[in-house]
Amino acid sequence: METRLIDLSVFFEDVPTSPEHHRPQIQYTDHDASFDAFSRAYGGISKSDLPDGKAWAVERVSMSTHAGTHMDAPYHYHPTTNHLRIPGGERASTIDEVPLDLCMRPGVKLDLRRFDAGYVVTPRDIDEELDRIGYEINRNDIVLANTAAGALHGTPEYADGACGFGRAATLHLLEKGVSVVGTDSYTWDPSFKVTAQRFREGGNPEILWEGHKAGKDVAYWQMEKLCNLDKLPPFGFTVICFPLKIRGASAAWTRAVAVVNNNHA
Repeated sequence: METRLIDLSVFFEDVPTSPEHHRPQIQYTDHDASFDAFSRAYGGISKSDLPDGKAWAVERVSMSTHAGTHMDAPYHYHPTTNHLRIPGGERASTIDEVPLDLCMRPGVKLDLRRFDAGYVVTPRDIDEELDRIGYEINRNDIVLANTAAGALHGTPEYADGACGFGRAATLHLLEKGVSVVGTDSYTWDPSFKVTAQRFREGGNPEILWEGHKAGKDVAYWQMEKLCNLDKLPPFGFTVICFPLKIRGASAAWTRAVAVVNNNHA
């Protein structure tokens, strides 16, 4: 069966899609600038000892675990989880504890690009989209949300440019047996800017980070800042999304890829 790979991961680069504290700072050292360190490693060799006098290229990166395409662990949302399933809840898992079998699963794409920035996706929206594409979610399918933010990546409008999932819609997916979700937006929730305005107007604290905080009730794993979701069919593809194994961390960078069966492209 012929397949093709679609890269769902954005570049790690300093672009205005995240607050400054989330943007990666990358120091590049080329084959000439690295020569002194290379020479010392080999006891003081000279440039004439190397082809064209070139040493190695190397980079030093400083960035948040939530920079670029990454996966959030339940620990990111709250120190405990599964309060709807276990009296008193239990310790929330960190990213190094993600069950690997959840990270290579059939995927389904929800096309939500029609919704305005700040819109809170509802359970009905999810069911209507599933009906439209003719798909019934299976246990541990990976659900990807294609939002209006996907076309804004790399611009200042990206962080506040899409709809998001509140508590009800998130739990609706988890009740269907979903464990891993993803979005091409900056965040799974509606934007911080829009939510902050609503909070100032109504004073309801339940709307604050409610999609993430649903993870206090039921554990789930969440990818953010995906890309190329518009290139995916509604279903008929496999998502591969193994996060780096950072001990005790709330998230980790993830090279997410979709394997598409061309019969569904």
